[in-house]
This record gives sequence, C-alpha cells and structure tokens, in this order.
Amino acid sequence: ESTFAMLKPDVASDTHTVDEIKQRIAEAGLSIERERVCRLSRRRCGKFYAEHRTRPFYPALLGFMSSGPVVMLELSGESAIGAWRSLIGPTSTETARKEAPRSLRAMYGSDNTRNAAHGSDSPASAAREIRLMFQK
Repeated sequence: ESTFAMLKPDVASDTHTVDEIKQRIAEAGLSIERERVCRLSRRRCGKFYAEHRTRPFYPALLGFMSSGPVVMLELSGESAIGAWRSLIGPTSTETARKEAPRSLRAMYGSDNTRNAAHGSDSPASAAREIRLMFQK
C-alpha cells in the first residue's frame, strides 16, 4: 500500500527533526519511495485542502502551509495509510499529547494547524494527493 505524507513548515526546515522522523518511518516498516522538498504556493495549498474551503480555519491553514518549506513523501509498506496515521497521531496536538505521547504531532506539533505532519486518510485520498503533489 502507498500513502502520501507531508512534513509541514513547522518541522520541515529542521534537518535534525526531519532525520528523526525518517528514522521513525523506517522503524515503522515503511519505505520512502519518493521525496520532494519545496515551498507550496497558496494556489497549490488551495487545491490540496479544497475540502476545507468553507471551514473557518481555511485562510490560516493556507497561510501557514505556504509560509515555508514542506517535505513531501510517498510512503509504501504493509497498511501504509494506517501505519503512517498511527505514527503521526491525532490531529489535535493536545489530544495527541494525552492519547499518543510518542506520536509525531505530540512531540513536534504546537496546535491543530501547526501539527507537524499530514497523512492521507484513505486509499482514494492517497492516490489523489500523490498525483497532485508529485506532478511535474
């Protein structure tokens, strides 16, 4: 199975943290098939987060996600979607700290937007996100 993973601007520019996260990915039995570091435009962020367009946090999300570099990864492995989502933990960093203190969001996130990482929630989302973010 493949999934899309993204390290957000709050962690992507810290090479030590990125290396730690890559080590955790390997320890979880996942392989990095593709990797790309870039800075996303607001337009690309808008396409990526289109399902949140009507939500009150949408403008802040676009501003944050286009504020610095991101590390985009295509991961593969046994139950890759679930394995990566388990590794990153709950969306809310507060919840992550209580329920999954060793998760990436608990360790590196600071709030619901600046929560260190993104992970696809289904095979269909993974396919769409991989296509969108790794297109030429």
